[in-house]
Amino acid sequence: MAPQHFLVVTFPFQGHISPARALAERLARATPGARVTFSTAVSAHRRMFSMLASPDDEVHDGTISYIPYSDGYDHGFSFVAGDGDEVERYVEAFGRVGRETFSAVLDRLAARGRPVTCVVYAMLTWWAAEISRERGVPRALYWIQPATMLAVYYHYFHGYERLVTEHAAEPGFTVSMPGLPPMAIRDLPSFFTNLTDGRSVAAFGDIRRTFQQLDLDVDGSSSAGGRQAMVLVNTVEELEAGALASVPGVDVFPVGPAVVSLFTEGEGGTTGAAAAVGDLFEHDGKGYVEWLDTKPARSVVYVSFGSVAAVSKRQKDELKRGLAASGRPYLWVVRNNNRDDGFDHAGDERRMVVGWCDQLRVLSHPAVGCFVTHCGWNSTLETVACGAPVIAVPQWSDQNTNARLVVQWGIGVRATTDVDGVLDAEELARCLQMIMGDREEGAAMRASSTAWKAKLQQAIAAGGSSGRNLRTFLDQFANDA
Repeated sequence: MAPQHFLVVTFPFQGHISPARALAERLARATPGARVTFSTAVSAHRRMFSMLASPDDEVHDGTISYIPYSDGYDHGFSFVAGDGDEVERYVEAFGRVGRETFSAVLDRLAARGRPVTCVVYAMLTWWAAEISRERGVPRALYWIQPATMLAVYYHYFHGYERLVTEHAAEPGFTVSMPGLPPMAIRDLPSFFTNLTDGRSVAAFGDIRRTFQQLDLDVDGSSSAGGRQAMVLVNTVEELEAGALASVPGVDVFPVGPAVVSLFTEGEGGTTGAAAAVGDLFEHDGKGYVEWLDTKPARSVVYVSFGSVAAVSKRQKDELKRGLAASGRPYLWVVRNNNRDDGFDHAGDERRMVVGWCDQLRVLSHPAVGCFVTHCGWNSTLETVACGAPVIAVPQWSDQNTNARLVVQWGIGVRATTDVDGVLDAEELARCLQMIMGDREEGAAMRASSTAWKAKLQQAIAAGGSSGRNLRTFLDQFANDA
C-alpha cells in the first residue's frame, strides 16, 4: 500500500495556524512512514517562510511539507482594519478562490506521486471538506476551539437558533442545551448576539458552512463505507468530558492541547525552532525571560490580548492605570500593529512591554503569577497547562464561552467590563488583588490552577489520554481505509 498522506489545511490566522501546525507535527511523528503536508493561505505562508527566494513554493522542514493555497488576498487581509463590506468581500473570495486553489493543491500533490489519503480541515475551511467529498478522499474536521464550543454551535444549528436569537438582548437569560450545563446568553459566542457588525456576520457565515459540511458527513456516514464523521478537537478529555459526549452522530477525538513543545519528543513533539515554524510575528528581542528571572515567584502580571484583537487606546490607558495601581511588575504584549502614536513602551525594573513573545515560555516561568487575557482558546489551554491563574477579558467569538470555562474550572475570574467591553483600571486592580493577594479566593484559584496543570501533564504524558485518542483516530482511519 502507498503510505498515508495527511493534508492539514487551515485559515491564515495565527490562532488557527498554531494548533494546526502542532497537529501536523504530531500526525507525522505518530505515523512512521506517513507523509504530512500543511497548507494555509499564501499571505501566511510568505510570513512563515520570509527568507525564501520564491516565497510561494513548497517547503519541507524534514518532517512536514508546506504548500500554500490562495484566498485571493496574497498580500494579506486585516479583519481588524476592514469594515463589514470589506470583510464580506474577503469571505466571499476565501470561499471561491480558496476552493479553486485548494483543488489545485490536491492535483499538484497527486501529479508528484503523493496523492492525499486524508484531508484534515480546520474550522472555516469548509470548502476543503466539500472538495474532498467530491473526490472521494476521507476527511476529518479539526475543531480548534473547545469541545464546549463544538457542542454549543451544533445545538444552535440544530434547534436552538430561534430561542437564542429571541433572547439575544438579555445577557442573563439562561439556555440549557443537551449535555451542557445551563449557560447565560453572555456566555455564548458573540456571533449569536452581535447581529449588526458586518465583520462578525461575515465570519459567522463560514462557521455555519463548516457545520453544514459536517452535517453532510453525518448524514452520509452509512453510505460512506460505514465511516462516521470524524472530528479531532483541540481539548483534553479530562477538561470537557461532558461536552465531548454531547454531539450526536460524530466520532470525537480530544487530542489537545495542540502545543508542540508541551509533548515529549518520544510521543510526538519537539522544541526549539521547529515548534516556532508557524509564527507569523517576530519575537521581541528585549530579553524578557532574563527580566523575568530577576523577579520573585508569582509576582509578575502577564498581559496579552492575542494576535487579532485591536485593543483601543482607551483600553490601553485603563490597563496602564490599573497595572500601575496594583504596584506589581508586569510584562505586557502590545503588537507593533496595535500601538498608538506616542505609546510609551520604554521598560524599567517594574515593567516591560514587548511586541510579541514566546507565550508558553512566559506562562511557565515561576515569576508569573497572573495572566490577563482575552481568553482565546490557545491562550486558555496554555495557561491551564502552565498553571497560571487568569483574569478573563473576552473580546469576541468563542472567548465569552472560554471565560466561562475558566470560572467553571476555578482557575480565574471574569472581569466586569463596561458597555463597550472596556476593563477599567479599578476593576483590573480589584481582580489582581483577588488573585495575587492573600485572600481566600486567590488561594483557591492558585490551588485549582496547580491541580489542572497536573491533570494536563498526565494527559500529554506517554500513555495519557491525548496520545491514546490520537492513536484511536489513526487506527480507526487505517481500518476504514
